[in-house]
Amino acid sequence: MGLRPAKTFRKPDRQPWCRYSRSKPRKSYIKAMPHADLHQFRMGEMKEDFDTQIDLVCKEPIIIRDNAIESARQSSNKRLEKEMAGEYFFMVRPFPHHVIRENKMISGAGADRLQKGMRRSFGRPTDKAAIMEKGKVVFTVYTYKKHAKLVKEALTIAQRKLSGKYRVEVFPSSRTKAS
Repeated sequence: MGLRPAKTFRKPDRQPWCRYSRSKPRKSYIKAMPHADLHQFRMGEMKEDFDTQIDLVCKEPIIIRDNAIESARQSSNKRLEKEMAGEYFFMVRPFPHHVIRENKMISGAGADRLQKGMRRSFGRPTDKAAIMEKGKVVFTVYTYKKHAKLVKEALTIAQRKLSGKYRVEVFPSSRTKAS
């Protein structure tokens, strides 16, 4: 069975479900943690003389699945690596802690005899997601001012892969070397 559409759990209207303990399994609400699609959080090369910081910021509260963040990261990083290799540092800010549950439904002939409907419908853990609030940063890129337009284009490509509304903000970098 394929992925359920993101619109089914896009709105953060409920409490995060993320309690998992390796050391004390009896304290865990989640018995089996689903695998994470997002593994790499820092890309590029950090240099002390980057003078510009460009952020992709959420305009609304939303839940973003980790495979969507991974897809956006890959597409924007590929563009940056192709155009300006070694002259940027790319950071993925959110970590997908929230575990998404899914009550699997059977479809087809005779499913009504096998399925119990909404009885005991808590669901099983299937995926992970990050809960984003309004104003939270999704991606940050440090680079030189001459590359700002290219980075904005790359973050716009990433924006298309994510559900919700976002804006790109440009700042002077706070990580410059003191001279």
